[in-house]
Amino acid sequence: TIDAGDYIFYTDWAWTSYVVFSISQTLMLVVGATYYLTFTGVPGTATYYALIMTVYTWIAKGAWFALGYPYDFIVTPVWLPSAMLLDLAYWATKKNKHSLILFGGVLCGMSLPLFNMVNLITVADPLETAFKYPRPTLPPYMTPIEPQVGKFYNSPVALGAGAGAVLACTFAALGCKLNTWTYR
Repeated sequence: TIDAGDYIFYTDWAWTSYVVFSISQTLMLVVGATYYLTFTGVPGTATYYALIMTVYTWIAKGAWFALGYPYDFIVTPVWLPSAMLLDLAYWATKKNKHSLILFGGVLCGMSLPLFNMVNLITVADPLETAFKYPRPTLPPYMTPIEPQVGKFYNSPVALGAGAGAVLACTFAALGCKLNTWTYR
């Protein structure tokens, strides 16, 4: 039989993945885009970077599906609008790095987590997915009792989006700093 402790153990990874997704998407977009943007000094580079990375995620999603996993289990990042805002901040401030960090970071912090939340809300309930595609250690005949709570009660989606928003300026600063460490 399965008790409540086992139920939480087997579903925690699914909930945690939402938080990790939001923060990692913010990290990858903001650090990567600001790094290439300040390295080339050409506004438009951030959008170009986001476009390439988006296509890579389509390939990863296709591979995930080809392995037999559900198509909505891995979501595709929505990076282009936030990258465009980074480019705009860099262009509008005449290539001012500090303004890119402050304005671009704030714009990404306000936009990207919003897209992440919309993206993640459309995904299948992770608790349902966890038992449809269980860990090998969970015998398939175990059918747990469904929890009587809302889909996004104490939402990790909101938690991840909030953390991503707070960290966006820091990530932008890191992306800019990587250039001064490497190319002086």
